[in-house]
Amino acid sequence: MRQALFKIRRHGFYGFMNASGEVVIEPQYLDVGDFHNGFARARLNDQWVPMDALGRLLLKRVYRTVGPFEDGLARVQVVQSWGFIDERGDECIAARFESAGDFSEGLAAVQFNGKTGYLDRTGQFALTPAFTSGGAFHGGLAPAGAGGQSGFIGADGAFVIDPVWDECRSFDGQVAVVLRAGRWGLVDRSGRECVPPQFEFVPGHSHGEFFDGMALAFREGKYGFVNQEGEIAVEPMFDLAGDYGEGLALVEINGAYGYIDKAGKLAIMPKFEDAGVFADGLAQVRSNGRWGYIDTEGKFAIPAAYESATPFRDGLARTVLEGRWQYIDRFGGVIWREESYP
Repeated sequence: MRQALFKIRRHGFYGFMNASGEVVIEPQYLDVGDFHNGFARARLNDQWVPMDALGRLLLKRVYRTVGPFEDGLARVQVVQSWGFIDERGDECIAARFESAGDFSEGLAAVQFNGKTGYLDRTGQFALTPAFTSGGAFHGGLAPAGAGGQSGFIGADGAFVIDPVWDECRSFDGQVAVVLRAGRWGLVDRSGRECVPPQFEFVPGHSHGEFFDGMALAFREGKYGFVNQEGEIAVEPMFDLAGDYGEGLALVEINGAYGYIDKAGKLAIMPKFEDAGVFADGLAQVRSNGRWGYIDTEGKFAIPAAYESATPFRDGLARTVLEGRWQYIDRFGGVIWREESYP
Protein backbone atom coordinates (compact mmCIF):
# COMPACT_ATOMS: atom_id res chain seq x y z
CA MET A 1 0.00 0.00 0.00
CA ARG A 2 1.40 3.38 -1.05
CA GLN A 3 1.89 5.99 1.65
CA ALA A 4 -0.12 9.18 1.32
CA LEU A 5 1.94 12.20 0.25
CA PHE A 6 0.94 15.84 0.71
CA LYS A 7 2.03 18.87 -1.28
CA ILE A 8 4.09 21.38 0.73
CA ARG A 9 5.59 24.79 0.02
CA ARG A 10 8.87 26.30 1.15
CA HIS A 11 10.26 29.65 -0.02
CA GLY A 12 8.03 29.53 -3.09
CA PHE A 13 9.00 26.01 -4.16
CA TYR A 14 6.99 22.81 -3.86
CA GLY A 15 7.63 19.26 -2.66
CA PHE A 16 5.92 16.58 -0.59
CA MET A 17 5.67 15.34 2.99
CA ASN A 18 4.18 12.17 4.48
CA ALA A 19 1.29 11.94 6.94
CA SER A 20 3.71 12.38 9.88
CA GLY A 21 4.92 15.73 8.56
CA GLU A 22 8.30 14.39 7.42
CA VAL A 23 9.60 15.89 4.18
CA VAL A 24 9.85 13.07 1.63
CA ILE A 25 10.55 15.11 -1.51
CA GLU A 26 12.38 18.38 -0.90
CA PRO A 27 10.58 21.53 -2.10
CA GLN A 28 12.52 22.38 -5.26
CA TYR A 29 9.96 22.62 -8.04
CA LEU A 30 8.02 25.56 -9.44
CA ASP A 31 4.86 23.52 -9.00
CA VAL A 32 3.73 19.93 -8.50
CA GLY A 33 0.48 18.05 -9.00
CA ASP A 34 -1.08 15.52 -6.67
CA PHE A 35 0.01 11.88 -6.73
CA HIS A 36 -2.12 9.44 -8.71
CA ASN A 37 -1.30 5.77 -9.18
CA GLY A 38 2.18 6.29 -7.78
CA PHE A 39 3.17 9.33 -9.85
CA ALA A 40 2.83 13.11 -9.71
CA ARG A 41 3.81 15.78 -12.20
CA ALA A 42 6.57 18.28 -11.42
CA ARG A 43 7.04 21.54 -13.31
CA LEU A 44 10.60 21.84 -14.55
CA ASN A 45 11.73 24.60 -16.94
CA ASP A 46 8.13 25.27 -17.97
CA GLN A 47 7.60 21.58 -18.77
CA TRP A 48 5.72 18.94 -16.78
CA VAL A 49 7.70 15.83 -15.94
CA PRO A 50 6.40 12.63 -14.23
CA MET A 51 7.88 11.98 -10.78
CA ASP A 52 7.64 8.83 -8.66
CA ALA A 53 7.03 8.67 -4.90
CA LEU A 54 10.80 8.72 -4.23
CA GLY A 55 11.15 12.01 -6.09
CA ARG A 56 12.80 10.49 -9.16
CA LEU A 57 11.98 12.25 -12.43
CA LEU A 58 11.25 10.36 -15.65
CA LEU A 59 13.54 12.56 -17.71
CA LYS A 60 14.40 10.38 -20.69
CA ARG A 61 12.53 12.86 -22.85
CA VAL A 62 10.68 16.10 -22.19
CA TYR A 63 7.09 16.27 -23.39
CA ARG A 64 4.72 19.09 -24.08
CA THR A 65 1.98 17.37 -22.08
CA VAL A 66 1.97 14.33 -19.79
CA GLY A 67 -1.24 12.63 -18.72
CA PRO A 68 -1.85 10.48 -15.63
CA PHE A 69 -0.64 6.91 -15.42
CA GLU A 70 -3.50 4.48 -16.00
CA ASP A 71 -2.96 0.75 -16.44
CA GLY A 72 0.76 1.50 -16.08
CA LEU A 73 0.92 3.83 -19.11
CA ALA A 74 0.63 7.60 -19.52
CA ARG A 75 -0.21 9.52 -22.68
CA VAL A 76 2.36 12.11 -23.78
CA GLN A 77 2.42 14.83 -26.41
CA VAL A 78 5.38 15.52 -28.70
CA VAL A 79 4.75 18.74 -30.66
CA GLN A 80 1.26 17.88 -32.00
CA SER A 81 1.39 14.07 -31.83
CA TRP A 82 0.50 11.72 -28.98
CA GLY A 83 2.02 8.47 -27.74
CA PHE A 84 2.51 6.65 -24.45
CA ILE A 85 5.30 6.10 -21.93
CA ASP A 86 5.65 3.35 -19.33
CA GLU A 87 6.55 3.75 -15.66
CA ARG A 88 10.26 3.81 -16.51
CA GLY A 89 9.77 6.76 -18.81
CA ASP A 90 10.34 4.73 -21.97
CA GLU A 91 8.24 5.70 -24.98
CA CYS A 92 6.66 2.30 -25.45
CA ILE A 93 4.07 3.52 -27.99
CA ALA A 94 5.47 6.03 -30.48
CA ALA A 95 3.87 9.46 -30.72
CA ARG A 96 1.99 9.25 -34.03
CA PHE A 97 -1.62 9.92 -33.09
CA GLU A 98 -3.63 13.12 -33.43
CA SER A 99 -5.17 12.69 -29.97
CA ALA A 100 -5.17 10.06 -27.25
CA GLY A 101 -7.19 9.11 -24.18
CA ASP A 102 -6.06 7.30 -21.05
CA PHE A 103 -5.87 3.52 -20.93
CA SER A 104 -8.80 1.78 -19.28
CA GLU A 105 -9.51 -1.94 -19.23
CA GLY A 106 -6.45 -2.50 -21.41
CA LEU A 107 -7.51 -0.18 -24.24
CA ALA A 108 -7.05 3.50 -25.11
CA ALA A 109 -8.97 5.59 -27.64
CA VAL A 110 -6.72 7.37 -30.15
CA GLN A 111 -7.34 9.38 -33.27
CA PHE A 112 -5.45 8.37 -36.41
CA ASN A 113 -6.01 9.93 -39.84
CA GLY A 114 -9.13 11.62 -38.56
CA LYS A 115 -10.78 8.46 -37.21
CA THR A 116 -10.90 7.00 -33.71
CA GLY A 117 -9.74 3.49 -32.87
CA TYR A 118 -8.54 1.64 -29.78
CA LEU A 119 -4.98 0.59 -28.97
CA ASP A 120 -3.94 -2.29 -26.77
CA ARG A 121 -0.99 -1.99 -24.39
CA THR A 122 1.47 -3.15 -27.08
CA GLY A 123 0.51 -0.21 -29.31
CA GLN A 124 -1.41 -2.34 -31.81
CA PHE A 125 -4.94 -1.51 -32.86
CA ALA A 126 -7.37 -3.81 -31.09
CA LEU A 127 -10.18 -1.89 -32.80
CA THR A 128 -9.27 -0.26 -36.11
CA PRO A 129 -9.91 3.49 -36.50
CA ALA A 130 -13.47 3.54 -37.78
CA PHE A 131 -15.33 5.80 -35.35
CA THR A 132 -15.93 9.55 -35.42
CA SER A 133 -15.32 9.77 -31.67
CA GLY A 134 -14.50 7.52 -28.75
CA GLY A 135 -14.10 7.39 -24.98
CA ALA A 136 -12.84 5.10 -22.25
CA PHE A 137 -14.10 1.58 -21.61
CA HIS A 138 -15.81 1.18 -18.25
CA GLY A 139 -17.46 -2.13 -17.43
CA GLY A 140 -16.98 -3.43 -20.97
CA LEU A 141 -18.67 -0.52 -22.76
CA ALA A 142 -17.22 2.63 -24.32
CA PRO A 143 -18.84 5.67 -25.95
CA ALA A 144 -18.22 5.86 -29.69
CA GLY A 145 -19.51 7.87 -32.60
CA ALA A 146 -20.78 6.91 -36.06
CA GLY A 147 -22.74 8.87 -38.64
CA GLY A 148 -22.80 12.02 -36.54
CA GLN A 149 -24.37 10.32 -33.51
CA SER A 150 -22.98 8.52 -30.48
CA GLY A 151 -23.74 5.27 -28.69
CA PHE A 152 -21.79 2.55 -26.89
CA ILE A 153 -19.61 -0.26 -28.22
CA GLY A 154 -18.39 -3.48 -26.65
CA ALA A 155 -14.82 -4.80 -26.65
CA ASP A 156 -15.35 -6.28 -30.15
CA GLY A 157 -16.15 -2.84 -31.58
CA ALA A 158 -19.80 -3.59 -32.31
CA PHE A 159 -22.49 -1.22 -31.08
CA VAL A 160 -24.22 -2.64 -28.03
CA ILE A 161 -26.30 0.53 -27.59
CA ASP A 162 -27.18 2.21 -30.87
CA PRO A 163 -25.77 5.68 -31.63
CA VAL A 164 -28.81 7.92 -31.15
CA TRP A 165 -27.38 10.78 -29.04
CA ASP A 166 -25.38 13.89 -29.88
CA GLU A 167 -22.66 12.81 -27.43
CA CYS A 168 -22.08 10.07 -24.87
CA ARG A 169 -19.70 9.83 -21.95
CA SER A 170 -18.19 6.79 -20.26
CA PHE A 171 -20.27 4.72 -17.86
CA ASP A 172 -19.91 5.42 -14.16
CA GLY A 173 -21.32 2.35 -12.50
CA GLN A 174 -24.64 1.44 -14.07
CA VAL A 175 -25.33 4.77 -15.80
CA ALA A 176 -23.71 7.10 -18.32
CA VAL A 177 -24.28 10.71 -19.33
CA VAL A 178 -25.86 11.25 -22.76
CA LEU A 179 -26.47 14.58 -24.51
CA ARG A 180 -29.24 15.76 -26.79
CA ALA A 181 -29.81 19.35 -27.92
CA GLY A 182 -27.33 20.69 -25.37
CA ARG A 183 -28.99 19.01 -22.37
CA TRP A 184 -27.81 15.94 -20.51
CA GLY A 185 -29.47 12.93 -18.93
CA LEU A 186 -28.64 9.35 -17.98
CA VAL A 187 -28.81 6.04 -19.81
CA ASP A 188 -28.50 2.59 -18.24
CA ARG A 189 -26.57 -0.39 -19.59
CA SER A 190 -29.60 -1.67 -21.50
CA GLY A 191 -29.73 1.61 -23.44
CA ARG A 192 -32.81 2.91 -21.63
CA GLU A 193 -32.96 6.63 -20.94
CA CYS A 194 -33.64 6.39 -17.22
CA VAL A 195 -33.33 10.18 -16.96
CA PRO A 196 -34.11 11.82 -20.33
CA PRO A 197 -31.76 14.70 -21.27
CA GLN A 198 -33.07 17.78 -19.42
CA PHE A 199 -30.24 19.24 -17.34
CA GLU A 200 -28.17 22.27 -18.31
CA PHE A 201 -24.42 22.73 -18.19
CA VAL A 202 -22.95 25.32 -15.83
CA PRO A 203 -19.33 26.46 -16.37
CA GLY A 204 -17.03 25.33 -13.58
CA HIS A 205 -19.35 22.59 -12.34
CA SER A 206 -19.13 18.85 -12.82
CA HIS A 207 -22.05 17.28 -14.68
CA GLY A 208 -22.89 13.62 -14.42
CA GLU A 209 -19.82 12.97 -12.26
CA PHE A 210 -20.83 10.93 -9.25
CA PHE A 211 -19.51 11.60 -5.78
CA ASP A 212 -20.77 9.39 -2.97
CA GLY A 213 -23.26 7.95 -5.48
CA MET A 214 -24.81 11.31 -6.37
CA ALA A 215 -24.30 13.82 -9.20
CA LEU A 216 -25.21 17.49 -9.37
CA ALA A 217 -28.03 18.39 -11.76
CA PHE A 218 -29.00 21.93 -12.82
CA ARG A 219 -32.35 22.86 -14.36
CA GLU A 220 -34.20 26.16 -14.70
CA GLY A 221 -31.79 27.99 -12.40
CA LYS A 222 -31.89 25.48 -9.54
CA TYR A 223 -29.65 22.62 -8.36
CA GLY A 224 -30.65 19.08 -7.45
CA PHE A 225 -29.15 15.59 -7.71
CA VAL A 226 -29.44 12.35 -9.64
CA ASN A 227 -28.24 9.02 -8.24
CA GLN A 228 -26.38 6.08 -9.77
CA GLU A 229 -29.60 4.11 -9.93
CA GLY A 230 -30.66 6.52 -12.64
CA GLU A 231 -33.21 8.46 -10.61
CA ILE A 232 -33.75 12.13 -9.84
CA ALA A 233 -33.06 11.73 -6.13
CA VAL A 234 -33.38 15.41 -5.18
CA GLU A 235 -35.47 17.66 -7.40
CA PRO A 236 -33.66 20.86 -8.46
CA MET A 237 -34.76 23.41 -5.85
CA PHE A 238 -31.58 24.93 -4.39
CA ASP A 239 -29.84 28.18 -5.33
CA LEU A 240 -26.46 26.42 -5.19
CA ALA A 241 -25.23 22.97 -4.22
CA GLY A 242 -21.98 21.05 -3.92
CA ASP A 243 -20.90 17.44 -4.19
CA TYR A 244 -21.96 14.79 -1.70
CA GLY A 245 -19.51 13.40 0.80
CA GLU A 246 -20.32 10.88 3.52
CA GLY A 247 -24.05 11.16 2.83
CA LEU A 248 -24.28 14.97 3.01
CA ALA A 249 -24.13 17.75 0.41
CA LEU A 250 -23.86 21.49 0.91
CA VAL A 251 -26.70 23.67 -0.34
CA GLU A 252 -27.35 27.38 -0.36
CA ILE A 253 -30.68 28.69 0.85
CA ASN A 254 -31.30 32.45 1.01
CA GLY A 255 -27.58 33.20 0.94
CA ALA A 256 -26.59 30.81 3.74
CA TYR A 257 -25.04 27.34 3.51
CA GLY A 258 -26.17 24.14 5.16
CA TYR A 259 -26.29 20.44 4.31
CA ILE A 260 -28.92 18.00 3.06
CA ASP A 261 -29.03 14.21 3.26
CA LYS A 262 -29.55 11.93 0.26
CA ALA A 263 -33.31 12.28 0.53
CA GLY A 264 -32.96 16.05 0.12
CA LYS A 265 -33.89 16.81 3.74
CA LEU A 266 -31.98 19.43 5.70
CA ALA A 267 -29.51 17.70 8.03
CA ILE A 268 -27.54 20.81 9.06
CA MET A 269 -29.35 24.13 9.03
CA PRO A 270 -28.06 26.82 6.65
CA LYS A 271 -26.07 29.19 8.89
CA PHE A 272 -22.61 29.37 7.32
CA GLU A 273 -21.11 31.95 4.94
CA ASP A 274 -19.53 29.25 2.77
CA ALA A 275 -18.93 25.52 3.02
CA GLY A 276 -17.13 22.53 1.55
CA VAL A 277 -17.43 18.78 1.17
CA PHE A 278 -17.48 16.25 4.01
CA ALA A 279 -14.46 13.92 4.25
CA ASP A 280 -13.06 11.99 7.21
CA GLY A 281 -16.19 13.02 9.12
CA LEU A 282 -15.52 16.78 8.86
CA ALA A 283 -16.33 19.61 6.44
CA GLN A 284 -14.78 23.05 6.15
CA VAL A 285 -17.15 25.97 6.72
CA ARG A 286 -16.75 29.73 6.95
CA SER A 287 -18.14 31.69 9.86
CA ASN A 288 -17.44 35.36 10.63
CA GLY A 289 -14.95 35.46 7.76
CA ARG A 290 -12.84 32.54 9.01
CA TRP A 291 -12.74 28.85 8.16
CA GLY A 292 -13.07 25.93 10.55
CA TYR A 293 -14.45 22.38 10.47
CA ILE A 294 -17.79 20.96 11.59
CA ASP A 295 -18.84 17.37 12.27
CA THR A 296 -21.83 15.63 10.70
CA GLU A 297 -24.10 17.09 13.42
CA GLY A 298 -23.14 20.62 12.43
CA LYS A 299 -21.03 21.30 15.51
CA PHE A 300 -17.59 22.87 15.29
CA ALA A 301 -14.91 20.21 15.79
CA ILE A 302 -12.11 22.65 14.88
CA PRO A 303 -12.78 26.37 15.54
CA ALA A 304 -13.09 28.83 12.66
CA ALA A 305 -9.63 30.41 12.78
CA TYR A 306 -8.15 29.97 9.29
CA GLU A 307 -7.94 32.22 6.26
CA SER A 308 -8.68 29.25 4.00
CA ALA A 309 -9.17 25.51 4.38
CA THR A 310 -9.37 22.41 2.18
CA PRO A 311 -11.19 19.10 2.71
CA PHE A 312 -9.56 16.41 4.81
CA ARG A 313 -7.70 13.65 2.97
CA ASP A 314 -5.98 10.68 4.56
CA GLY A 315 -6.39 12.25 8.00
CA LEU A 316 -4.97 15.71 7.22
CA ALA A 317 -6.23 19.02 5.83
CA ARG A 318 -4.29 21.96 4.45
CA THR A 319 -5.18 25.31 5.97
CA VAL A 320 -3.74 28.83 5.73
CA LEU A 321 -3.00 30.88 8.84
CA GLU A 322 -1.19 34.23 8.71
CA GLY A 323 -0.51 33.59 5.03
CA ARG A 324 1.37 30.34 5.70
CA TRP A 325 0.38 26.82 4.72
CA GLN A 326 -0.09 24.31 7.46
CA TYR A 327 -1.47 20.78 7.74
CA ILE A 328 -3.70 19.91 10.67
CA ASP A 329 -5.09 16.61 11.94
CA ARG A 330 -8.74 15.93 12.81
CA PHE A 331 -8.25 17.44 16.25
CA GLY A 332 -6.76 20.68 14.95
CA GLY A 333 -3.19 19.73 15.84
CA VAL A 334 -0.51 21.17 13.55
CA ILE A 335 1.45 18.42 11.78
CA TRP A 336 3.51 20.70 9.53
CA ARG A 337 3.78 24.44 9.01
CA GLU A 338 5.39 26.44 6.24
CA GLU A 339 8.47 28.40 7.13
CA SER A 340 8.20 32.16 6.96
CA TYR A 341 10.49 34.01 4.60
CA PRO A 342 10.91 37.62 3.45
